[in-house]
Amino acid sequence: MIVLKATQEHILAALQSVAGIVERRHTLPILANVMIRKTGSDVQLTTSDLEIQIRTQASLGGDSGNFSTTVGARKLMDILRSMPSDQTVSLESNQNKLLLKSGKSRFTLQTLPAEDFPLVQESTSFGPLFSIPQKTLKTLLQQISFAMAVHDIRYYLNGILFVAEGKQLSLVATDGHRLAFTSAVLEVEVPKQEVILPRKTVLELLRLLSDKDGNIDMQFASNQARFAFDGKEFVTKLVEGKFPDYNRVIPKSHKNSVTLGRQSLLTTLQRTAILTSDKFKGVRINLEPGLLRVASSNAEQEEAVDEIEIDYSGDSIEIGFNVSYLIDVLVNMSEDMVRMDLADSNSSVLVTIPENDYFKYVVMPMRI
Repeated sequence: MIVLKATQEHILAALQSVAGIVERRHTLPILANVMIRKTGSDVQLTTSDLEIQIRTQASLGGDSGNFSTTVGARKLMDILRSMPSDQTVSLESNQNKLLLKSGKSRFTLQTLPAEDFPLVQESTSFGPLFSIPQKTLKTLLQQISFAMAVHDIRYYLNGILFVAEGKQLSLVATDGHRLAFTSAVLEVEVPKQEVILPRKTVLELLRLLSDKDGNIDMQFASNQARFAFDGKEFVTKLVEGKFPDYNRVIPKSHKNSVTLGRQSLLTTLQRTAILTSDKFKGVRINLEPGLLRVASSNAEQEEAVDEIEIDYSGDSIEIGFNVSYLIDVLVNMSEDMVRMDLADSNSSVLVTIPENDYFKYVVMPMRI
């Protein structure tokens, strides 16, 4: 049976949309495979790592009929990538193998039975469905995903908190040293739901979400989240645990504030960061009327000092920061201007976008 027959471009696009979660090495060999299920003329591709499952539906030609198998996802992708995009590729079932033909090329691939593929058991109690534009969710994730923790023993920090309440969807990420908050307006009212999406899920969503028009549908259960967009269905386990109370972390009444150009602050920080050491990324920021000074030094007693003229008439403040934390937020913003609210040298700084209540970024100071 010819399972599918289409151009390399079409087959590869369908495969790439599900293969991102597949690891090359697995304790369970079948998890390195993609499940191909043919029903009539439609083909369904499914991958899983036991935590996340991605499924897509595509019309990829071939014979009509019912058939299912699993085959190595990365291997199949590598073979397809080596071929011209307009070349016709066919996959034929041949006993316990799949035969891939394209032009003068032939590849015989080993398969494993589809019935052995461990599908994620989907929750039966998902909350109400709500949608936002894909582009909006992608922007929200880009704005804050850099602040997620990586392999923290406080496992609930290795992901992003989603809070849907009323007509607002809020996303929060923190690694304990800094916190990023962003939000968007929903078209429908939803009851309050809080879930923590794992880091791998966040990165995979960022890879798959499109800048084109089109919505993403979301549903949350107590232990799972489900997303549907562009013909793909994405189910993921959630991180269990209590996320920190982000409202207590975000400063409300810092009396000193300065608004300045994002790009000029970013390039100043990047220049002074050159003379920080890899282990100790500290810079000193001096704020005084009309001037912001950034200084750094290292173990070789080298020093960098840079200054920006600013419109500021508040208190004189000297405060230390991990320069990476400031660079991260500025790189991931697209606005021209940025606002910083400060109290004193021992309090965290609040970074926001002028005239925008939807984005907040808090950085703890460091002793230098």
